[in-house]
Formats: sequence, structure tokens, C-alpha cells
Amino acid sequence: MNELTNGNEFKTILFFSLPFFVGNLFQQLYNVVDSIVVGNFLGKESLAAVGFSYQINSLLVILSMGITMGTSILVSKCIGKKEFERVKKLMDTGIMFSLLLSIVIAVLGIIFCNSILRVFRMPHETLDMADTYLKIIFIGVIPTFAYNTLTNILRGMGDSKTSTNILVIAMVLNIILDITFVAVVHMGIAGAAIATVISQFFSWIACLLYMNYKYPEFRINMAKLKFEKKELVDSLKLGIPAMIQQVFICIGFLSIQYMINGFGTDCIAAYTAASKIDSFAEMPALNLGKAITNFIAQNLGAGKKDRVKKGSKAAFIMCTVISVVISIIIIAVPGVFIRMFTKDLAVIKIGNGYLRIVAGFYLVFGLMQLINGILLGYGKTVMPMIASILSLCLLQVPVAIFLSKTTFGYRGIWIAAPIGWIGGLIIRFIYYYFNIIRRDS
Repeated sequence: MNELTNGNEFKTILFFSLPFFVGNLFQQLYNVVDSIVVGNFLGKESLAAVGFSYQINSLLVILSMGITMGTSILVSKCIGKKEFERVKKLMDTGIMFSLLLSIVIAVLGIIFCNSILRVFRMPHETLDMADTYLKIIFIGVIPTFAYNTLTNILRGMGDSKTSTNILVIAMVLNIILDITFVAVVHMGIAGAAIATVISQFFSWIACLLYMNYKYPEFRINMAKLKFEKKELVDSLKLGIPAMIQQVFICIGFLSIQYMINGFGTDCIAAYTAASKIDSFAEMPALNLGKAITNFIAQNLGAGKKDRVKKGSKAAFIMCTVISVVISIIIIAVPGVFIRMFTKDLAVIKIGNGYLRIVAGFYLVFGLMQLINGILLGYGKTVMPMIASILSLCLLQVPVAIFLSKTTFGYRGIWIAAPIGWIGGLIIRFIYYYFNIIRRDS
């Protein structure tokens, strides 16, 4: 276990967050590789089909991280307090809950997959391909939830490197299988989905085996997991707000995808490519927010409030510098990134417009995520939930609906994103200032 309660705050947070970034980078690459291979070998219709499925898959990954957030925070605090017996109870309970929930989601997803696609106005020419791809992807929900649960537990212990190393190997496996199944064996869009699911199962099993080897005192026996009602209740007190937050985020993003689908295949394909670049650009801030959550939780558990303040300041500096640099790069050459997915000029033009609009506001997004992580580290999970609901469902989505019906068209959907970020940042900062900064000053 790596404690976060000693050493230079800047270096501790930086080196703890770097594996987060690399790990999530490779996790995102699962679907990105699918999109690149599919877009180049099977055409823009297939790329559009993978694009909608990517939104569903990404939201499920986010949900799986959200529901185990409470477990991660409690493990961090227990490590800080040296309460190692409780760590094992939290682990077993968190794993059981996550697995049961993932099985339910996978079954329901496969049953209602076609209905979901029709509700969200998937174009007729891409419907069958999207249905095939998404049904296979839903099978991968089970290993994805299991893997992310173990990852959150490891992060609570201060170990952010292990999951990253495993994902790098899994990503290489995914690339090899993608090219083999799609370009060599000619399995079409199903081959890309199967490659992803196989890689996800590898990540889960590899992480489980490593944890049992590295931390024998917390050995996980999938056949002998012990459920503790109290630990589940305590975890869900922190995790349920995060879970509700992710549910509303799902609803918001699916609403946005619904609007985009109404503008046709070119717009869907462009959003598929551009949103993947966008997700990579946002990743450093997201992972810095996750790192600061565990850093603060461990140090509060150890009673080191001064270290919490210094660590928060260091994180703000890192977030500002990284966000500004990324914005400059994306705004300067958006087409370079879009062309990795497609050579279709109409798709590239739409994708360029998306990136140039949102990239100017990455600092706003970054500060929003950082304050979100600080609040979670303090155990204040309700306000991030409220802020997400207000900024996304009551600001970004309504603005997108309104502007998309004007002369802005689909560009109105792009403009609505930074408006939502600004609202989310303001809400979180006001709460952060009055409930943490002023209280601790």
C-alpha cells in the first residue's frame, strides 16, 4: 500500500494522478481503437453505429466508477486510520454489490438494446450494425464493473499504478484483436465489439490475480465473498449521490445524443470522432479530480489538515497549466485529430467546428472537476450530485434543445456544453468557498 500522507504534496498528487491518467487513457482507447479500425475499414455508417454505442459504453463505465466511489473513499480513510480489518469487509461487500448490479444491467441492456436505439432515432442505415455492436458490448458490462471496482479499491489503498499496467497490456491485446477480427477475418462490426469484450475480461482477471498476489492479507476469493450490510450502507451513503449524479449525466448525454442523431449520419460520425478527442482532452482534469479525492480522504483520516490545504493549492496549479496547454493544441490543429477516424470531408468539417467551440473552455471544465474531487474527498457527495443535475439537465440540455432549433442547428448543441460547464463550476465553487475555504481559514 502507498500512503498519501507523507512527502511533497505537489509530487505526491502528480505521481499519484499520472497512473490514473494513463489508465483511463488506455480504457478510453478500447472504443477509440474500435472507431479508428471501423471508420477506416468499414466506412462512416459503421463509425456512426459505433459512435452511439460508445456513448452508452462510456456512461456505463462512468456509472461503474460512481457506484464504488463510496467504497474507495472509505478504504482511503481506513488506510489513513490504520483500520485494515475493515478494508477487507469493504472490499468483499463492494465487489458483490458491483457484480450483481452489472449482471442486471447487462441482461436488461441486451433485451432492450434494439428499443433503445429506435427511441434515440438511430438512422435506419446504421440501426442493425449498432444493435449488433451494442448487444456484444453489454456483455462487457460485467468485467468492466468488476475491474473498476478493484481499481477503485486499489486507488483507496494509494496504488494507482497496477491498474494502469494491466490496461496497457489489455489495450495492446485489443488492438491486435481488432485488426485481426475486422481487417483479417472480416467479422465486421461484431469483430470490433468482441475484441473489446475479450480485453475487458482480461483486465478484470489480471487485476484480481495481481491483488491476491500483492496483498495476501486482503485476498479475494470470488466464491467466498462475505457480505456486510453495514459496510454496504456506509458505502452507499457516500456512493448513492455519486450514482444518482451519473444517472442524471446519462440522461443528459443521451438527450444530447438524441438531438445529434436527428441531424443524420455525417453529424453522428463527426460527433463520434470529435467527442473522443474531447474525452482525451478532458482526461487530465478528470483524473486529477480523482487523485485529489483519495489524497484528501487519506490525509483527513490521518488528521493532516494542513497537508490537505497545500495539496489542494498544488492541484489547482497543475489543473490550470495542463488545461491551457491542451486548449491551445486542440484549437490550433483540430483536423489532425479528426482525420485519424475518417477522411470524409463533410464529417471532418463538422468535427472541427465542435472541437474549436469546446476547447476554449477546458480550463473551466478542469476547475469544475477539481473542486468536485475536493468535495468528494471531504465526504461531501451530495453537492456534486446537485451541481451535475442543475448544470446538465437544467442548463446544458435545455440550451442545446433551444439553440439546435435555431439557425445554429447542430452547432447549438456544441455551444451548450461550455455553458453547462460554467454553471457547474459556479455552483461548486460557491459551495466550496462557504463550506470549506471559509470554515478552515
